[in-house]
Amino acid sequence: MKELIHNDWEEVLTPIFASEQYGQLHQFLRNEYANQTIYPEMHHIFQAFEWTSFANTKVVILGQDPYHEPHQAHGLSFSVLPGNVLPPSLRNIYKELQTDVGATPVKHGYLKSWADQGVLLLNSVLTVRAHQAYSHRGKGWEQLTDAAIKALAERGGVVFILWGNAAKAKREFINETKNAVITSVHPSPLSASRGFFGSRPFSQANEALLKFGEQPINWQLPSEPENAE
Repeated sequence: MKELIHNDWEEVLTPIFASEQYGQLHQFLRNEYANQTIYPEMHHIFQAFEWTSFANTKVVILGQDPYHEPHQAHGLSFSVLPGNVLPPSLRNIYKELQTDVGATPVKHGYLKSWADQGVLLLNSVLTVRAHQAYSHRGKGWEQLTDAAIKALAERGGVVFILWGNAAKAKREFINETKNAVITSVHPSPLSASRGFFGSRPFSQANEALLKFGEQPINWQLPSEPENAE
């Protein structure tokens, strides 16, 4: 699976790919994909890294694991392939996006335009069994995604958006003298009204990017999704 990353992330993550633990994860995934229904499709596992290179990453939005229903997941946290009904958490993200920066909500959930601008939409676990949320937790993905977070935090000048306790647990890896951290409860319907709405993560991220001397993100998504890859 290493060959699926075609940019500078490959070098950053080489020590992980070469590790015994990753070898065990690789074998586990070979068996899972052969015998179970796993999301996303294998060629989409590293899509977040592929679309947002290490050097170009300006913002990280950290999710938990991929959507576990058919035709949704494509390797980016919170994003779904065109043609899907918006998941509840993403609907709430769009509500806050409109309140925060005035972005017009769109009917699709394909977040590629954010990724293209330097928003790394990273899940802490990159695969999942169909209909079984967090089923690949603890299988080895965390070693790789933690390494990615640590590498970005060491590089500096990155805005980390951490929603919910699972994401906020990664805060310990981040040097906040070199980076910005924005946290709130998760945007899911179970918690959004307890502090996600009104948290203004998108405008805060852009304010931090300006302080880092970076161009802000245009959070307005195109009204029609770009061609899915």
